[in-house]
Amino acid sequence: MIKIVLLPMDERPCNRRYAEELFSHDDIRIVCPGKLGNKKEPADIHEIVSFLEQECADADGLVLSMDMLLYGGLVPSRIHHLSSCDLAQRMEVVKKIRVRYPSLKIYAWHCIMRCPDYSSDEEEPDYYEQYGAMIHKIGEAVHKSRVDMCDPGEVDRLLRKMDQGALDDYVSRRAMNKAMNLRALDFVDAGVIDALVIPQDDSAPFGYAAMDQKEIRAAVVERNLMDKVLIYPGADEVSLTLTARMVNHLRGKKPSVYIRYASEQAKMVIPIYEGNSLENTVKSHVISAGCRICDTMRDADFVLMVTAPAYRIREANEQPSLDPGYLTERNLPALLDETEECLRRGKPVVICDNAYGNGGELALIRMLNKLKILDKIAGYAGWNTSANTLGTALAEGVDFDAHGRSQAHMNFLMERYVEDCGYMSNVRWKIASLLGTEDLQDGIDLSPFSYTEVGEERGVVSQLIQKELEHYIHTDMSSVSERVQIDDVWMPWRRMFEAGIRVWYQINEK
Repeated sequence: MIKIVLLPMDERPCNRRYAEELFSHDDIRIVCPGKLGNKKEPADIHEIVSFLEQECADADGLVLSMDMLLYGGLVPSRIHHLSSCDLAQRMEVVKKIRVRYPSLKIYAWHCIMRCPDYSSDEEEPDYYEQYGAMIHKIGEAVHKSRVDMCDPGEVDRLLRKMDQGALDDYVSRRAMNKAMNLRALDFVDAGVIDALVIPQDDSAPFGYAAMDQKEIRAAVVERNLMDKVLIYPGADEVSLTLTARMVNHLRGKKPSVYIRYASEQAKMVIPIYEGNSLENTVKSHVISAGCRICDTMRDADFVLMVTAPAYRIREANEQPSLDPGYLTERNLPALLDETEECLRRGKPVVICDNAYGNGGELALIRMLNKLKILDKIAGYAGWNTSANTLGTALAEGVDFDAHGRSQAHMNFLMERYVEDCGYMSNVRWKIASLLGTEDLQDGIDLSPFSYTEVGEERGVVSQLIQKELEHYIHTDMSSVSERVQIDDVWMPWRRMFEAGIRVWYQINEK
């Protein structure tokens, strides 16, 4: 029995449940904390340390979120008031674990703090509701002025409109978090951490996050750590990615991946919420998952089909897009034909459905259903950012390579169809349009109510979502609908953006 201890980045299903659901088998046990934080409320650091000390004693590997260990979660990392001394002490926990358990393999990740381009305090400090977009513009202007891409006077003009106290608070926290990113490099250099990922959450080519990334990259190169530290767009998928890497390491396997794009031009696309070209990000994710890229389909352990358009990636609620980048310069029929051919030859296929942001491509699922191959492919993902989707799809490929069409794997695969496409691209928008109307007034507190808030974890909204998803399964997933059952639906952060969904798949027909 292989035991992997996972300290996730926060309590949402994508971080807390996905890796455990996908990789738990008779020969692999994934152990997570029973209690974490709640959005802006950080996890109890003493409980986290106790969990690590106890569970690492007989573990083979540790997959560790530094954001959870240092700040109590991803959102708390953006709003904390911890001192440098506090953070340094918490960082020392990793060193103590290494000393106590020298043979333990430790993979860690620590996000570069994001800087959204919109004004909302839902996951940021309170002042971000008023000044968020302005803070982002200032960071972009500062960055561009440093590379002679804008008038330095633009920075002064923006600063005159900004609350200086709010900006000082924001910039000082960024500096402290970046110092911890750099401190983690010391731990890699000293052999305390075996491999480190520094993902850039909701990134862009210019701005505060991009400047931090550049400085951290320079430090990685200077310390000659490029073989142990990876920096790329992503965040919520990293627990899956590094668990996949740990599974590969403990199996002594490095699966080979052949990559096929629906459009060759998509390789140079910079996906929304990211700052790097898609091709470069794909390569980084493959390495991060403990895999390697191969040149021919014949030599691959599995094939990764990438659905991105030739040009700009649009939001899922804008589909179907009639842009040339989707229709004339992207050949989805050819990708599906190759998928069928791979399946005929017994070659596992994983679909990275990053055609749209924040949801899968509805037309793609309908085609997979029409071809009756929804349950034949080895993996599918299509949620949130392109990087989130990519890391999840690769993790499915790794699990399939190790355990094939297991019950856990098929449950996870069907859950991705239901959640990534059924919920995010379809049902979410239907239900959100009803919030605050008379149709949903009874049984739920709607005051105050925004577009995304539901005010409950389980109740009227989650029940309605389950009903709509069951309808989606019977229509868009009709070829497998008799064997797919939704066991539970809940709203982990009491909002519409994400949902917790448990799906069961009957492998053998009744």
